[in-house]
Amino acid sequence: MIMNRHVDKFLTYLDIEKNYSPHTLLNYKIDLEEFFKIVTISDVAKINYIDLRKYLAHLRTRHYKPRTLARKLSSLRSLFKFLNREGYIKKNPAVLLMTPKLDKTLPKFLSEKEVVRFLEAPIKEGVLGLRDKAIFETLYSSGLRVSELVGLNVESIDYISNIVRVMGKGKKERLVPIGDRAVDAIRDYLKIRKSNARMLFLNKNGKPLSDRGVRKIINKQILKTSMQMKVSPHVFRHSFATHLLDRGADLRSVQELLGHTNLSTTQIYTHISTERLKNVYAKSHPRA
Repeated sequence: MIMNRHVDKFLTYLDIEKNYSPHTLLNYKIDLEEFFKIVTISDVAKINYIDLRKYLAHLRTRHYKPRTLARKLSSLRSLFKFLNREGYIKKNPAVLLMTPKLDKTLPKFLSEKEVVRFLEAPIKEGVLGLRDKAIFETLYSSGLRVSELVGLNVESIDYISNIVRVMGKGKKERLVPIGDRAVDAIRDYLKIRKSNARMLFLNKNGKPLSDRGVRKIINKQILKTSMQMKVSPHVFRHSFATHLLDRGADLRSVQELLGHTNLSTTQIYTHISTERLKNVYAKSHPRA
């Protein structure tokens, strides 16, 4: 179908020119396939704003979360902007398409005491226990995304300079400092790991560890701490950023460490610190 050719060209553009992640490309592909399945018009040049509004009405009947709905509309706007720029359509029907307003939710994070409690909880013996310890220390020490963590290979770690070479979102490489405890934990793990695999973190079968595998490992560790909260790998990233800002790090530096393209993405962590200060003030000041 001609529409599929347009979508393929668009996705290729996002992959090669914009360096979108495989995860984002897959989501865009799914979103656009759903759109063209509902809007059964063979010629993209004949799709108008009314057709997009009808599709939006269809999406609302599916009761998607606002963030999912916003992503689906974003994929449409990006597609038609691309088609218009490349000359496949004369007018962009998605120009007036409005995105639902998203509520800003503050990220969950652990206090410094909770992090220590988690990191110092007992681990199982053997290579898998040392691997888990290295994962926990690395997540908190570097603030990596879980996808970045599982993408590390043995050569990613500079043990002399305490630096990790990370391939982040948009296939952008960055250098991130890593603490002594995390480096020591990685060394201890590699000393008794028998595999010569290039990837740093392996599962029990000697295969590269997956995002889901890391989540399961953290969930098991949480049970040992009796902490009454859900802790995802991203919670360590949030805690990393929050604790840096609490201890005086400047926002630009934290932005670089996290690999955020826009400073506005990093600024959410300043809201966390402000909210906590307000809570402390409310509890402590006699006339609060």
